[in-house]
Amino acid sequence: MLKPLNKNIVLKKEEVENKTASGIILTTETKSLPTVGEVVAVGPQCENDLKEKDRVVFKEYSGTKVKLDGVEYIVIDEKDVLACIE
Repeated sequence: MLKPLNKNIVLKKEEVENKTASGIILTTETKSLPTVGEVVAVGPQCENDLKEKDRVVFKEYSGTKVKLDGVEYIVIDEKDVLACIE
């Protein structure tokens, strides 16, 4: 398990649906990058009220990707979280 330090947050990126509502399959090039993720862990110095399993919107090209036990995570700075989805 990843334990973030300082003001970092570990997110699990949500999967992108590659099919439209009408059933058209999108190629990889046409998919936009998802910027929504689920909080897995919050660093001890974070000043926000985020907790595990919160869904958040984050900056598109922020963070560092880490693959652990076949699961891809993103470690981002607290300031790169833009909103919490309720």
